[in-house]
Amino acid sequence: MKWIFSVLALALFSVVSGSPLEKRAGPNDTANIGYATLNGGTSGGSGGTVTTVSTLDALTAAVSGTGKKIVIISGTITGNTVVRVGSNTSVLGKSGATLNGVGLRVLDASNVIIRNLKINKVLADAGDAIGIQNASKVWVDHVDLWSDLSHDKDYYDGLLDITHGCTEITVSYSRLHDHYKGSLVGHSDSNGSEDTKITVTYAYNVFSNVNSRTPSFRFGKGHIYNNLFENNGDGINTRVGAQLLVENNVFSNCKKPLYSTDGGYAVARGNDFGGGANTAPSGTLNSVPYGYSLVSSGSVRSSVSGAGATLSF
Repeated sequence: MKWIFSVLALALFSVVSGSPLEKRAGPNDTANIGYATLNGGTSGGSGGTVTTVSTLDALTAAVSGTGKKIVIISGTITGNTVVRVGSNTSVLGKSGATLNGVGLRVLDASNVIIRNLKINKVLADAGDAIGIQNASKVWVDHVDLWSDLSHDKDYYDGLLDITHGCTEITVSYSRLHDHYKGSLVGHSDSNGSEDTKITVTYAYNVFSNVNSRTPSFRFGKGHIYNNLFENNGDGINTRVGAQLLVENNVFSNCKKPLYSTDGGYAVARGNDFGGGANTAPSGTLNSVPYGYSLVSSGSVRSSVSGAGATLSF
């Protein structure tokens, strides 16, 4: 009988804390949160061939092309490059799977899932840890991205950059930490012709010890909710006409939690700015075209406790 009481106690804790019990992930899982659920959703390689890889050459070959496929990474793969991921692909990491110096690029592609991976120390001459460009329907979930702050700020590039008109993108339950330039949305101040259509959700992520871009958002629309921001420099930067909906996030020891440059806007509600200030002018993005559930700012820490590469396939 003791095990029954233990299960009930754990379930009760989950309800009280606002953090659902973590379930074992499946290779055929599809996006269930944010913009990536719209217009038929993001299924990646669900139902396709399954390949397990443990070398850079095998990874590069396995994720190429547009056929439906699930690629599972095992162990640590080391290099100094970025690997291009084709459409209709799920890239999943087994427990502990790590890309050391190897980034992933989703370029001119759609319907891609990246989950449960650790990616670190991708040099700037290779590219971003994860770079998403001119893409649609991408779900980045339970990843752990980092480098270090002991090198020059341009020694590495971005941890997770979303540029060139990407739509229906969701970043969820991920950790971005110990880095200079975290997550850039929108290519440049002069790229409005592409980037005004951008749509990105950030939900249940942790940004910690990041100097800037947590995220920096040009043009387009962004929904940023139930994230934890700790010990960062610049916070959420809404720029150049971006419209953000920023809800029930928690900031601790962040210099500028939410601010605007060059005419960016935000609707902010329910946030705990940790004594900092929201200086962004109020915008027009009061709702998003998908359903979602908010936890209170007081429950955010417990709700993101499982963020990062914590799944089991």
